[in-house]
Amino acid sequence: MTLTFSIEKYKELLVAHVPKLIKTEDENEKALAIVEELMHKERTPEENELYQLLITLIEIFEKEKYHFNEPTNIQSLLSFLFEQSGKTIDDLQQYIGSQQLVSDILEAKQNITPEIAQKLGAFFHVEPTLFTEI
Repeated sequence: MTLTFSIEKYKELLVAHVPKLIKTEDENEKALAIVEELMHKERTPEENELYQLLITLIEIFEKEKYHFNEPTNIQSLLSFLFEQSGKTIDDLQQYIGSQQLVSDILEAKQNITPEIAQKLGAFFHVEPTLFTEI
């Protein structure tokens, strides 16, 4: 059974959450709370659309606020993401399935390939391109 997208249901979600460009930490926290709630449930097509929209708005805000486009290194970026997400290196090792690979990434002995960037993006719920721009 294929779920169909309902414009009316999506309008209701948009009215309830009023997504817009994020300009403050408070607005960012509110958007993150909605994303967190949606992240842990089976989403309808309309909820998934809202989820993707909010993630995009959050990423735009955080790139501007935290200057993710400025030169950095993978260790400082990962440290920041671990701190913000509450996840641990053990969590990443379990997710990726290789303690050695995670160790090599953290020690900058491993280049971030597109495949690794995809895995890191999915793990931290950020755009994979964040890891390829370093």
